[in-house]
Amino acid sequence: MTIYFENESNISFEFDEKKQLDLLVSYVTNFVKCPYEPEVSVTIVTKERIHEMNYEYRQVDRPTDVLSFPMMEYEEPADFESDMFLRSLSVSPDTDEVILGDIVLCAEVICEQAKEYGHSELREFSFLVVHSMLHLFGYDHMEEEEREQMEQTQRMIMEQLGISR
Repeated sequence: MTIYFENESNISFEFDEKKQLDLLVSYVTNFVKCPYEPEVSVTIVTKERIHEMNYEYRQVDRPTDVLSFPMMEYEEPADFESDMFLRSLSVSPDTDEVILGDIVLCAEVICEQAKEYGHSELREFSFLVVHSMLHLFGYDHMEEEEREQMEQTQRMIMEQLGISR
């Protein structure tokens, strides 16, 4: 497993971000029974930068908490045998690992939402990484049925990790 990690913000958390990313990426990869070793890029950015990216990629003119950029396509979430997935399969020549995609987190929004929801920054960070990893594995929340499936999967993972509100 390879995680390329960069913190471009001026915010430091009370926990080791890299260590938590290692735990979360590994756990979600195993949870969805991914048969490949993953390669993921994770960047923590400022509110201004994620606002720009949210507008550029989603045409939404406001900051957000996390953006996910999956490299693979799935017919169903975590369906690693479908033709769609196999056609989109991208393997890193450097690591021989499957390039799942990129996660971009906003440090300021993580801090704000942790306060707003009354839980730790560790919990908010972890939730957003789990959420984003599920997107990289083909989960979505555009349709009601998809949203319910994704939320249930997120809850199960967070509970199993022992990370509660």
